[in-house]
Amino acid sequence: MRRMLWLALIGVALAANEVRIITIESADPNATRSGDLRYGPWLYQSSQPGGIKGTVKDLVITSSKATLSAPQGKTMKDAEGERTATFEGSIVVKRDRMTAKGPKLVYQESTGLGTLSGPAQMRQEPKDDKGDPVEVTAGKMTFDVDTDVSTSEGNVLLKNGNQEGQSDTVYYEEKRGLAIFNDKEQVVLVRKRSGADGNLIIRAKEVRSLTNDKRLIATGGVTLVDGNITTTGDSLVYDDKTGIAIVAGKPARSENPKENFRLSIGVIQHDVNKHRAVQYTKPFTLPVNDFQKAAK
Repeated sequence: MRRMLWLALIGVALAANEVRIITIESADPNATRSGDLRYGPWLYQSSQPGGIKGTVKDLVITSSKATLSAPQGKTMKDAEGERTATFEGSIVVKRDRMTAKGPKLVYQESTGLGTLSGPAQMRQEPKDDKGDPVEVTAGKMTFDVDTDVSTSEGNVLLKNGNQEGQSDTVYYEEKRGLAIFNDKEQVVLVRKRSGADGNLIIRAKEVRSLTNDKRLIATGGVTLVDGNITTTGDSLVYDDKTGIAIVAGKPARSENPKENFRLSIGVIQHDVNKHRAVQYTKPFTLPVNDFQKAAK
């Protein structure tokens, strides 16, 4: 039984590596490939921007130069599934509606991860003309070819419509539009507003946002700043379509010093369109299941 399980696990690992094998080619008739034919590394070069193309599953990488190398002592053929591809020179990464750019990308067949060095930029077009694009800038971005997930690190800024979030890292599921912000200090999410209302600001340890649905949850101690009103608690859920935030705490607190208003209760409903905080009287459970990561 153990032997059968062991063989099955080996089969899964080999299948994963086979899917992760990268193909490098060029439509440029003047492009070159050099290097030891048997052991590599192979160097691909083109004088045209984007003249070299690497493809692995639905991820396409273009550049003007690429190097494909095998572990020492292995032939390029025998090392399929273990090789490293390095792309340099105006990198463009495409997958479905997503496009990313940066100066260098390193792809590992063994992990199925491609890391784009920064300054890196990513833009995902909306599904339809009713949606907003998602734009990300970061120190680096890592793309997983086994899933539709990218992870951005280092002074990350994500913009979506009138909202933008800043944090150390952002995990992002492209198809579902789930963005998870984490920061060792504090995630800062800003909803831009014009006029006397000023910007709406949410601060928390972690924020999970469904960018397509315009909904989010925040945890780890939260602060919601809405003009003169500040509401704090342990967690919140916010729907940008309605402008309603539900803040829970032990207790949750809302204050407006300008109007000498204070509210301290278990759960507060904060309407950011009407600038009003009141007691929330219905049973409340943070909808964490709606914001879970997709299973890999």
